[in-house]
Amino acid sequence: MKEIINSKKAPAPIGPYSQAVKVGNTIYVSGQIPIDQSTGNLIEGTIEAETEQVMKNIGFILEEAGTSFQNIVKCSIFVSNMGNFSRLNEVYGKYFPSNPPARETVEVSGLPKGVNVEISCIVEL
Repeated sequence: MKEIINSKKAPAPIGPYSQAVKVGNTIYVSGQIPIDQSTGNLIEGTIEAETEQVMKNIGFILEEAGTSFQNIVKCSIFVSNMGNFSRLNEVYGKYFPSNPPARETVEVSGLPKGVNVEISCIVEL
């Protein structure tokens, strides 16, 4: 049986999907982009600022699900320019000071709303 998880602190989905879905002991968090839910605005400027907002949004969803970054087992990162990889990593790495999850980082030609980064994850409870 699946359970839908939605946090009012994270941006509402911009399409027909849920912020996260829990099945058994696994939570699948949909790709998050740098929207500040409190203002409804996209965070623009630097890849660091965008990545920070994406990670905050993921954190809000994890909090709603009663878990944390420590339980993430896999992340998928989509970035519009692989030249931003090291700068993105600096922010991302702060959320995983030890035992980071498995992940892939893929350069893509476009992301929703023209953002530069989108991150999804899988959490094991």
